[in-house]
Amino acid sequence: MRRSQIRRKKLCSSAPSLFISFVNPQSAVANPGYRGRLAPSPTGYLHLGHAQTFWLAQKRAQANSGTLILRSEDLDRNRCKPEFVSAMIEDLSWFGFNWQEGPDCSGPFAPYNQSERLPFYRAALEKLRAGNFIYPCTCSRKDIQQAVAAPHAEDDEPIYPGTCRPKGDGWRVAGDAKTIPFSSRVNCQASLRFRVPDGETISFNDGNFGLRQFIAGKDFGDFVVWSCRGENDIPAYQLACVVDDASMRITEVVRGADLLVSTARQILLYRALNLTPPAFFHCPLFQDETGARLAKRHDALSLRTLLQQGETPGSLRWKYFKCF
Repeated sequence: MRRSQIRRKKLCSSAPSLFISFVNPQSAVANPGYRGRLAPSPTGYLHLGHAQTFWLAQKRAQANSGTLILRSEDLDRNRCKPEFVSAMIEDLSWFGFNWQEGPDCSGPFAPYNQSERLPFYRAALEKLRAGNFIYPCTCSRKDIQQAVAAPHAEDDEPIYPGTCRPKGDGWRVAGDAKTIPFSSRVNCQASLRFRVPDGETISFNDGNFGLRQFIAGKDFGDFVVWSCRGENDIPAYQLACVVDDASMRITEVVRGADLLVSTARQILLYRALNLTPPAFFHCPLFQDETGARLAKRHDALSLRTLLQQGETPGSLRWKYFKCF
């Protein structure tokens, strides 16, 4: 599939859709200040699960007469490949997505590749360090999984048992957080972890699921905001996502229900950084015929494979989303 063969298409927002029951009727009121986003990670080929969530994001942006942004979350140096980056743009365009800002067309909040936005993340990390919200942690994922007192959060992430956590009962770390320089380091084995306010209920009104509440320290624990393992020295998803959504002025985040707990974590980051969080709208996850959640290893339902099998965007949108 050649890039020159792909054209973005204006799509009828009035067509019947699987998501009509999900959309808040108030969103039909034009809101030109609305800013939504598509935020894929080019670590493999996009599949129908991505298309479902992104389609809803586009529908909500269109219903508000707003702006849709494409952001490439390409921080994972080991898994993000150039061929996946180009395929991401091509497959989204082929399927019928139409964004107004992104890595292929720039915009007022460029760059739109996370790998080019490290200064933004470092500045935010310094604020967290200055506020004593973070501390160094040398625990590996295996260490945490093997800890006897490490239950799993709702999103199946092990709750950190506090091995490296400084002593004290307050939310912020007592005293100054130890300095870990940002310069390139080889074989670094320490990360920076955000200390959550144990026992505090984090609440937010989700646009689809309504009021959601998670208890810090019970439903999720201290989480990594900066990862330093081997040659990697990069922000973790939670921090990068918050920084980018804030700096790109995103007004609503549409994403899968598997990230509901992450929203509670990110609300704490917004608060610590003195930023206003956007609205959130989480949608059910796309499942295959066996009921399993799709992953990028499900090549049979990747957009690229479906294209090669002769499927058309219109037929796929009608078959799976009931929308041309």
